Amino acid sequence: MPRWLTSGRLFWLALFAVTWALSTWSFQLYKALDARWIIRFPTKWQLELDGAISEFLTWLVEDAGFYFFSFKDLTRAIAALIEAPYQFLRNLLIEGFSSGYGETAVQLAPSLSWIAVIICIAAIGLYARGWALAALVGCCFLYLAVFGQWHSAMITLASVLIAVPIGAVGGLFLGIAAYRHRWIDMALRPVLDLMQTVPVFAYLVPILILFGFGPVAALVATIIYAMPPMVRITIVALRSVPDEILEAGRMAGCTRRQIMWKILVPSATPTLMVGVNQVIMLSLNMVIIASMIGAGGLGFDVLASLRRLDIGGGIEAGLAIVLMAIALDRASQAFSERKYRARKNGNLMQRYPLSSTVLCVAIVTMILGRFIPAIQTYPEALTLTTGPFWAGAMEWINVNFFDTFEAIKLVILQGLLLPVKKFFTGIPWAWGIVATGLMAARIGGWKLGIIAMLMMGFIAASGLWGKAMVTIYLCGVSVLIATVIGIPLGIWAAERPKAGKIILGLMDTLQTLPSFVYLIPVIMLFRVGDFSAMIAVVLYALAPAVRYAAHGLADVPEQMIEAGHMAGCTKRQILWRIKLPLATPQLLLGLNQTTMLALSMLVITALVGTRDLGQEVYIALTKANAGKGIVAGLSVAFIAIIADRLVNALALGQRKRLGL
Repeated sequence: MPRWLTSGRLFWLALFAVTWALSTWSFQLYKALDARWIIRFPTKWQLELDGAISEFLTWLVEDAGFYFFSFKDLTRAIAALIEAPYQFLRNLLIEGFSSGYGETAVQLAPSLSWIAVIICIAAIGLYARGWALAALVGCCFLYLAVFGQWHSAMITLASVLIAVPIGAVGGLFLGIAAYRHRWIDMALRPVLDLMQTVPVFAYLVPILILFGFGPVAALVATIIYAMPPMVRITIVALRSVPDEILEAGRMAGCTRRQIMWKILVPSATPTLMVGVNQVIMLSLNMVIIASMIGAGGLGFDVLASLRRLDIGGGIEAGLAIVLMAIALDRASQAFSERKYRARKNGNLMQRYPLSSTVLCVAIVTMILGRFIPAIQTYPEALTLTTGPFWAGAMEWINVNFFDTFEAIKLVILQGLLLPVKKFFTGIPWAWGIVATGLMAARIGGWKLGIIAMLMMGFIAASGLWGKAMVTIYLCGVSVLIATVIGIPLGIWAAERPKAGKIILGLMDTLQTLPSFVYLIPVIMLFRVGDFSAMIAVVLYALAPAVRYAAHGLADVPEQMIEAGHMAGCTKRQILWRIKLPLATPQLLLGLNQTTMLALSMLVITALVGTRDLGQEVYIALTKANAGKGIVAGLSVAFIAIIADRLVNALALGQRKRLGL
């Protein structure tokens, strides 16, 4: 046996060879043996979970009850609790306050003027960091007014302002409970795993049935989707507080409650604010998607433009989403980095100058707006539009570069996508389950192997094996391309600080874009299909690969680099033989996050015609088939969980080998 052919490499070569042979000859094997079960799970053995889940939800909505109230009463109470503050914010930002209904309604007070809202958001930026941030967020909101996106943007902002406090506070209290009680932590982990891996569309299907069509249902889905990161970050933040701080609190005679709220939470505030930032971005992302069940706002504008093939309108609404996301992201990041400042002395105006200024501007513009309508509502005559420009630009690109784009698309389809798709879709379900179990057992132990086999078995038994293989193929190719592009960019950013500022700044921008936005240019340039889906997924999932590569190289201990210099290593040798091996755990974590983002984006790319599990979830949403949507969503979640556990096991093994 050659020296390079170790037992581990022999295992992987044998596993791939058997899988490739069965994938290539599975159809011929089925023909020769006349055994249809080889390529398709037997229908009579399939789980009928979708029907059972749909029946259960119907019973829950129509017949389930408690001692004094029914389940429908409970959902209505939750809806009322959410709808009241949401309607207040809509009145404050858009509709104004009135009494009565219809033609007899009398306006009591107008909504905040567009000037007051922009001054308010600029004051938040000034308070969080300084004039530069104030100018940035103010200009972002000014764009919404000038380019005619104000009304829709305020609907979206009202949704975010409701979802974020509930998600952040709920996540904080769940995280505190998990920190205090180990059994709660153990119980929450699998729930959080599912919540973060189940596709966003799958949230909408049961919520649509439980809460009906409208903004309240969309807000419930948004809160559920955005809460898990806050729970996880709260647990990590509280556990990261130094022990000496806790000991000082105990020695001072603090009670358990005082230690939590006067020591732990204040000490962990900077990290907790990172969690709030995540809740904001996920809420904005989900609010856009939730426009499908009545959220309205900018997401509905984008969706309607896509349906009408209105290129200019779609890009203009998409830009409004991007600018709102950038403004909210930068402001929340600034709060997470803000240092404590001593409170000023003096009267109310002197102690709270920014709040006082905003209040004065709101009152003055409200009064003047009654006499000068342009102060209350941005004049329609002064509204600008870039729609014709974007439509013309896309038309020019398509006319002049259509052949080039088609050639690139054809090469990648024939050279990469179709061969990989043929390989995965040809794998017999029985061998696929066994191969996944063997692979997981080899990397993470026999327990992970059994879990992986059970999860893949669930997918096969649900009749979704073929769709799952298309999902894995698209995710695998997208992650491969994102990694091949992302790691060199990360290395460049780490090795060249000036280039790093530009690259990491671009990654920051990419991470603030809601996933919906990536579909607009992709559809316009490449039409629908697997290639378009792959491009959108690569763009969406690229940032973690770059960031983790850059951070991994930057975190390599200086003494290791110095040792390399003393040994006479060249700059290239230091990179390839010292930095990259030591950064491998971080690179694997980047691969993990890239995979998770790719799977979440794949479900959204169902809108561009992919025939995978995401399409199953989307079809279930359009037909309000909760059972089918949940089963397909769980299948995607199981693929994500298997990938997450495998990559984490690889990272842990590499850390042990490196002695980190």
